[in-house]
Amino acid sequence: MTYRWLAAMGLLALGACSNPSGDEAANAPAESSSEAAEASQTVYTIMTSGTKIGDMVVDRTGNEITVDYEYRNNGRGPTMAEEITLDEDGIPVAWTVTGNTTFGNAVEESFSLEDGAASWTDSTGSGEADVTGPSMYIAQSGTPYALAIYAGALLADDDRSMPALPAGSLSLDELDRVQLTAGEETVDAMVYGLIGPELDPTYFLMDASGEDYLGIISPEFLIIREGFEGNDEMLRERAVQYSTERFEELQAEYAKNFDAPVRITNVRIYDPARMALSEPSSVLVEDDRITAIEAADASGDGEYVIDGNGGTLIAGLSDMHGHMGQNSALLNVLAGVTFVRDMGNDNDVLGELIDKIENGTLAGPRIVRSSFIEGKSPYNSNNGIIVTNQEEANDAVRTSCEAGHFFMIKIYNSMKGEWVPEMVDIAHECGLKVAGHVPAFSRANAMIEAGYDELTHINQVMLGWVLEADEDTRTLLRLTALSRLPDVNLDSPQVQETIDLMVENDVSIDPTLAIHEALLLSRNGETRAGVADYIDHMPVGVQRGAKQAWSKIETPEEDAAYAGAFDKIVETLSMMREAGITIWFGTDMGGAFNQHREMELYQDVGFTPGEILTRSTQEAADYLGMGDEIGSIEAGKKADFFLVPGNPLEDLAAIKTVQLVMKDGTAYFPSEIYPAFGIEPFVDAPEVMSPTGE
Repeated sequence: MTYRWLAAMGLLALGACSNPSGDEAANAPAESSSEAAEASQTVYTIMTSGTKIGDMVVDRTGNEITVDYEYRNNGRGPTMAEEITLDEDGIPVAWTVTGNTTFGNAVEESFSLEDGAASWTDSTGSGEADVTGPSMYIAQSGTPYALAIYAGALLADDDRSMPALPAGSLSLDELDRVQLTAGEETVDAMVYGLIGPELDPTYFLMDASGEDYLGIISPEFLIIREGFEGNDEMLRERAVQYSTERFEELQAEYAKNFDAPVRITNVRIYDPARMALSEPSSVLVEDDRITAIEAADASGDGEYVIDGNGGTLIAGLSDMHGHMGQNSALLNVLAGVTFVRDMGNDNDVLGELIDKIENGTLAGPRIVRSSFIEGKSPYNSNNGIIVTNQEEANDAVRTSCEAGHFFMIKIYNSMKGEWVPEMVDIAHECGLKVAGHVPAFSRANAMIEAGYDELTHINQVMLGWVLEADEDTRTLLRLTALSRLPDVNLDSPQVQETIDLMVENDVSIDPTLAIHEALLLSRNGETRAGVADYIDHMPVGVQRGAKQAWSKIETPEEDAAYAGAFDKIVETLSMMREAGITIWFGTDMGGAFNQHREMELYQDVGFTPGEILTRSTQEAADYLGMGDEIGSIEAGKKADFFLVPGNPLEDLAAIKTVQLVMKDGTAYFPSEIYPAFGIEPFVDAPEVMSPTGE
């Protein structure tokens, strides 16, 4: 994950308020000649997957800067206004940010530096520090124009590195030179990577002089100076290239492909069928396969030996609701998540990622693909196939069938509910399952009766019990209306009808429980429970983000309503479990550490640690059609598993301290790789002895 503006395209975005119109600018009061000479306005276009979704407008007069930033994608988006004052060296001495985040949390952030004394207030609280040399404040909720501020100071520094406030440091890597065109205009641009408070570099553009900020680039999300939008595809391809090169280097340096059999000794193996651990054993791996399960101290000639030291070996975990990208692929593997069901993506980009994982260029989980189909509307998502009528919707399903690599189709919010039955019939005829959101103005019951195999997100089901017929779930209402859930009577005929329909039609659910915990229970200034036991190992930007609320919660009554909504969700899932409805564990948050929390939460729903582990391994693999190859640790299966020191049947949190991961027989030691992400390792790597005894 890079800066939060990029994560915004999924779930965590920050942003700003709408800019003044050109007419308003033209009618502004006249300035003196000296002021007019210094004043400038620059407009940037915000795009996702080639579609404009908003603007960023920057006004600058000398060292005084104001930024208005706003976009809307998938029915939601941030709004932010920013004011920055720089000193003569380009260091911020005053910085304020106001507005709201994607899910509505209000932002009131401020920073000041005066006579060597720095002070700040953000959603985590207030802080202060004495500053004796150049230091750069990192705005928690700043707009993407913050990159221009950071670059201006860092490019003037000899080593392009600087201490940061509240903590850590910032540095720049010069990556590339590109040429941008706008009609007949051509601009030489430099591409930089900003390294510091987040897990991954952020890639952005400056002109060749280093004075003018041109934009920010990622594989899907782009902010570019107005007029240069035609460079969108080229720049997003470059962003993929830079990310690929980084992860190829990590793969080349840290992935361990052994030239002889590998034996992991003295481990207890989790058996998903028995939901129990084996007696102490050893596991022999040759190439990408498990070839034998033998005694704990067994040995053979010419083997590498990895000492399991009495730990637990578990088959690789699944994330049943992912949206995979290069940045999250390696982190998933390091967390023991070795297979992911992707629930909708840029199909070409995802196909390239899968190819690179399969040929060993990049580390990543096995990826099972879903075809994302959305209806055209002012609120539609900009991924997948977007349709405008029944015929186009049916053709989108046929295209998905013909592609030959999709497991299911996923239907999204702006689809017309009345188009769904025909879509389902076509999908089922060609062997594809159907899952998805409940289309706007429809209800879960109707989608079950239309033939859904699976419902996606628990809020999509429960909103049908609290919304009025004309309320639009394509907006943020599909999240904010959850505050009504405490009033739902789960014994009511309405609720029981939905649950009975799911049972009768064998419809499963992918609730994405951890994201609902974050949405409903995160509070400004408090580290949210889902990350509390590992957040201090993360970079400072991630730590600050963990203390920021997602939702707009302004009163004690709203606080209680959101907390009560999460309790009601857990109660509902408990009822579904008791009714025999299959519940899949997926995150919609990038997997990795979030998948551990997703699994952990289901203990509150009534699952035992053994049931959770089995659902996340063998049962998920069986459902996705891969159960003969993965899902358990058995001779003949793929060498996909991970090692932890503890016993997850006694404490499920043991799955978070991963010492070793094997994926297709390639070994990874997280403690070696985490520092490249700014993560402090959690546990030491096991000892490895080569066939020569070294």
